[in-house]
Amino acid sequence: MTELRAYLAERKKKRAVVYPHSSLWFNAFTLTPKDEVKVVILGQDPYHGPGQAHGLSFSVPQGVPIPPSLLNIYKEIDADLGDGEGQLVARRQGCLTGWAEQGVFLLNSVLTVEQGQAAAHQGRGWETFTDSVIAHLSEHREQVVFLLWGSYAQKKGQVIDAKKHLVLKCPHPSPLSAHRGFLGCKHFSKANNYLLENGQKAIDWFQVS
Repeated sequence: MTELRAYLAERKKKRAVVYPHSSLWFNAFTLTPKDEVKVVILGQDPYHGPGQAHGLSFSVPQGVPIPPSLLNIYKEIDADLGDGEGQLVARRQGCLTGWAEQGVFLLNSVLTVEQGQAAAHQGRGWETFTDSVIAHLSEHREQVVFLLWGSYAQKKGQVIDAKKHLVLKCPHPSPLSAHRGFLGCKHFSKANNYLLENGQKAIDWFQVS
């Protein structure tokens, strides 16, 4: 972490534009304290466009257009749990703080990126930190739902104890892969059924902000 901090300071000194703002690097941890985590959704690294990243995987701030992967997530929720009217897709709003406040831990593997450069900060230390976070949740919590979308998240989730938790896997919701099994996965109803079966409150997946 000391080396990572030094690296980030050096990048800023060289006038690199780093997303999100440093005050939001740990936004997921702030909005979803460890003891309140019910569902974990693992992302890879933040969005690298201006105004998009705010410290929650797959989420964008209010007023920012919905990214393609999140739009597919909304399509799946509408198909899985909706009334056929496409409520989430029609809402055109991509801020997921409502999920985070219900116990959905929206964790990226890497917590910073540089403008226009996807994966710019991979391999700099964030992964070691977030691997430890996942291992800690697996060891010290019980009956958490882990949603692992795509091979990257599934590899990172290998430390999760599937005997204590529900681990759901499918392809990534990206437009490149969503049709290979993300659309139709029913992860959202499966997550809620598991939570209810274990005496926890279900997530209102339509309450996104």
